[in-house]
Amino acid sequence: MSVSVRDARVSALDRRWIESVYREYLDDLAPLNTGIFPVLGEVGHREPDQLTRWYADSSARILTICKSAAPVGFAMVLPGRPTPGRSAPDFRMAEFFVARPYRRLGIGQSAVALILDRFAGLWEVQEYLRNPGAVKFWRHVIADYTRGDYEERVANGEVRQTFRSGPSRTRKG
Repeated sequence: MSVSVRDARVSALDRRWIESVYREYLDDLAPLNTGIFPVLGEVGHREPDQLTRWYADSSARILTICKSAAPVGFAMVLPGRPTPGRSAPDFRMAEFFVARPYRRLGIGQSAVALILDRFAGLWEVQEYLRNPGAVKFWRHVIADYTRGDYEERVANGEVRQTFRSGPSRTRKG
């Protein structure tokens, strides 16, 4: 299986693909009932408006996840935010999605390793406790990537993992 990650800003085809699966992404988030992902029409936004904001944010790294060069998912990496009593991480995973037919095939885990290697530094990944699938995925992927060298905090309905990344992390042995 050949998994790769590329800059989605480079290709209009990648942007159109992300637009085509964005509703599926929102549908996956809707049942979580966090209140953070309302129906976009209810707050005066349309799906293309949200994606336009993503692409307008020069600090956002929007990535297309590919299997054999065909798009199967996307990710957005943003600069970290300061947390009270902690130094700001260099990066945070703001969005991560793999289309349903490509899940549970190792594509997401491979893509995460590629992204973490590309953006070496201090990371924070956050999931909502109401999303047990995401919590399980990220705990597994981060534990494997870091070989258990990460910190996890659970508070206010969120799980947050912090850790350091870089190409040397993925070398086993």
